[in-house]
Amino acid sequence: VQLQAFGGGLVQAGGSLRLSCAASGRPSSRYHMGWFRQAPGKEREFVATISGSGGSTMYADSVKGRFTISRDNNKNTVYLQMNSLKPEDTAVYYCAADSGSFSYVYTMIRAYNYWGHGTHVTVSS
Repeated sequence: VQLQAFGGGLVQAGGSLRLSCAASGRPSSRYHMGWFRQAPGKEREFVATISGSGGSTMYADSVKGRFTISRDNNKNTVYLQMNSLKPEDTAVYYCAADSGSFSYVYTMIRAYNYWGHGTHVTVSS
């Protein structure tokens, strides 16, 4: 499966952005999808994940209540709605996909074999 993330940009603190990740190659409903991010000088970290059906989601504590992950399997697209953005949300955001039994494992980088190129998000103070 090929993944392409887009929707990043520059936004002021308190603002919103919606990232999209388009999947191609195989029906996206087979794959659990995750969003990760990597800030300058830091390791890549988990942001959110959603099961193939869309029925289950998990979030990093740092984004709970502010970010929402969703998916439209008819469009083979996963979204990350980011509200109340903070400067510390500045990072390159990556989407990832893999199949299997959905569990806490999908909060981990090692669970994913398919990655898209990142999209930059910059939050100014």
